[in-house]
Amino acid sequence: MEKAKVSIIQLFAMMFLFELGSALVVSYGVGAQKDAWLAILLGMCGGIVLFFIYYFLFRQYPDLPLTGYARKIFGKYIGWMIGLLYTVYFLYAAARNLRDFGDLLLSSTLPKTPLLAINILLVLAICYVLSLGVEVLGRTAEVFIVVTIFLGFTGNLLVFLSGNVDLHNLQPFLENGWKPIMTTAFPLTTFFPFGEAIIFTMLLPYLNRPELVKKVWMSVLISSGLILSYTASLNIAVLSVGEVERSTFPLLSTIGKVNLFEFIQRLDALVVLTFLITMFFKISIYFYGAVIGLVDIFKLKSHQQMLLPAGIILTVLSMTIASDFAEHIEEGLNVIQYPLHMPFMVIIPMFMLFVSVVRNRFKNKAN
Repeated sequence: MEKAKVSIIQLFAMMFLFELGSALVVSYGVGAQKDAWLAILLGMCGGIVLFFIYYFLFRQYPDLPLTGYARKIFGKYIGWMIGLLYTVYFLYAAARNLRDFGDLLLSSTLPKTPLLAINILLVLAICYVLSLGVEVLGRTAEVFIVVTIFLGFTGNLLVFLSGNVDLHNLQPFLENGWKPIMTTAFPLTTFFPFGEAIIFTMLLPYLNRPELVKKVWMSVLISSGLILSYTASLNIAVLSVGEVERSTFPLLSTIGKVNLFEFIQRLDALVVLTFLITMFFKISIYFYGAVIGLVDIFKLKSHQQMLLPAGIILTVLSMTIASDFAEHIEEGLNVIQYPLHMPFMVIIPMFMLFVSVVRNRFKNKAN
C-alpha cells in the first residue's frame, strides 16, 4: 500500500463530494413523486445501517483495506476471489459515473464533442492526480469543497430571489401513500449514493486518526442526505413533479429558470461546474479503490504502475456499458440494484461480519 496519511478534514471533504456526486443533478428519488425528499431521508437511514456493518469490519482490521481483510476472514483463496470481485465492481462503478459525466456535458455544454474525447480527458486528469498519491487527492478535496459550497449557496439564493419556488407543488403529503416511498427508499436511495460509501473501506487505512472515523462518516451521511433531500424538494417546488420526471437533469432545468432583471440568467454553468467537481472526486475515489485493490491482491510494488492500464480499461468500459444514455439510466435504476449492489453492499459485508463475530467469540472462549 501507498505510504500516505489522510487527515480527518480531507476524509470529510472527499466523502462529502463523493456522496453528492451525480445524485445532486439527476432526478433522484422521483419514484416517490412529491415525497421524494422523504424517500431520500429513509434511504439515508438505510445507509447509516450499512455504515455500522462497514465500521465494525474496519474496527476489526484497521490497517487493512477491504480486499485485505477479505483474505483474513475467508482464507487465502476465497478471500482473494472476493477481493478481485470487489476490485472489478469498483472499476465498473467508476465507469458508470464516468459515463454520467460525459453525457451531462454532451447534453448541456458540449453537444458536438465526441463522448470518447470527454471521457479520455477526465481519465487523464484523474490518473495525473492519483499518480501523486491519495494525500494530494485529499488536499484537492479540501479546496474544492469550499468552492462547491459557495456555488450551492449562490445558486440557491438566485433561485429563491427569482420567485420560481412554489411550495404548493410539494403538496399533498403522502399523496400516494407509503408504498412508492418505501419501494424508492429501499433499495434505490439506500444504495445510491449512501451504500456506495463502501469504497471508503479501501481508503480508511490511510487515515491518521482512525478513532474519529465514526463521527466523520456519520456527519457526512447526515449532511449529504439532508442536502440531497432539500435539492429534490427544490426541484419539485420549482418545476413540478411531472417536469422533474421528464427531465434527465432537473437541477439544470431549475437553475435555468433563474431570470433576474432580464440580466442574470443562463446560469447552467453553476450546475455544470458543481457536477464537474463532485464527479471528478467520485470517479477518482472509485478508480483509486480499484487500483489499490489490484495492488493489494496481486502484491504489486506501487499503484502508479497500474494507473494507465486501469485507466484504459475504465475509458473503454464507460463507452461500452450501454448503447445510449437512456439505456444507461435504465440499467442503473432497474437492472443492477439487486443482482449487483445487493451482494456487494449488503450480503457479502454481512456475511463477513457474521464470520468475524463467530471467529472472535471462539477465540475468546479458547483464551
